[in-house]
Amino acid sequence: MAPLLEIKHLMVFFENALALSDVNLEVNEGEMIGILGANSAGKTTLVNSISGLIFDMKTKEARRGGVRINLWGEILYKGESIVNTPPYYRTKKGIGLSRERHPIFRDSDVLENLKIAGYLRKNREIKKGIERVFRIFSPLEVLKHRKSGFMSGGEQQMLAIGMALMTNPRLLLMDEPLLGLSPALQADLVRASREIQKEGVTVIVTEQFARPLMPVIDRGYIIENGIIVISGTGPELMDNPEIKAAYFGV
Repeated sequence: MAPLLEIKHLMVFFENALALSDVNLEVNEGEMIGILGANSAGKTTLVNSISGLIFDMKTKEARRGGVRINLWGEILYKGESIVNTPPYYRTKKGIGLSRERHPIFRDSDVLENLKIAGYLRKNREIKKGIERVFRIFSPLEVLKHRKSGFMSGGEQQMLAIGMALMTNPRLLLMDEPLLGLSPALQADLVRASREIQKEGVTVIVTEQFARPLMPVIDRGYIIENGIIVISGTGPELMDNPEIKAAYFGV
């Protein structure tokens, strides 16, 4: 069976700066994949390339004569090349993205945010989507009429992931969902990620904080300076002395 997602020799340049260099990876249906690396390692550029945001950024920069963004390589989703398709096309095809630092509509309440995120779906599907979000993130149901700008960072992160789920993704990308959260909230979000996976959604999660994710990912890729340097199953990475030294201080 072909992988759900396959990336071949992906390279991304911002002007003359190399952000991703010859990245190759594949994701099978139903897996949870970790993309782990330090700040500025290339994790966000990678998920932006998969979701299509890099395509949008490239178009906008070209219009205003700003930073030149160049991308080479191949991105295959369900066997189809999507490397030159816009973000909305990828969303319709089943690729959802929860971006770093929970970009939400701060002046709207939780329900309004979820409804906005489900704009591509029918009313019946929006209702089911909201019920699903509240089942996975039960604290949000209590806060459904609260302006999202007045919620805590952890609650906003739950909402951001919930908004991505409203698109009914087959592949969910989560960019640094644990950033800045307490260990207890990190554990809650890791648990929620597992629930999402158990519902049949394939998950790719990027993180600097490897420790909470290692026990739950099926496979992981370590990225440094835009290059995939190590890959393996969760247990293999946890037993790797280099990974222990770099991420666990052991």
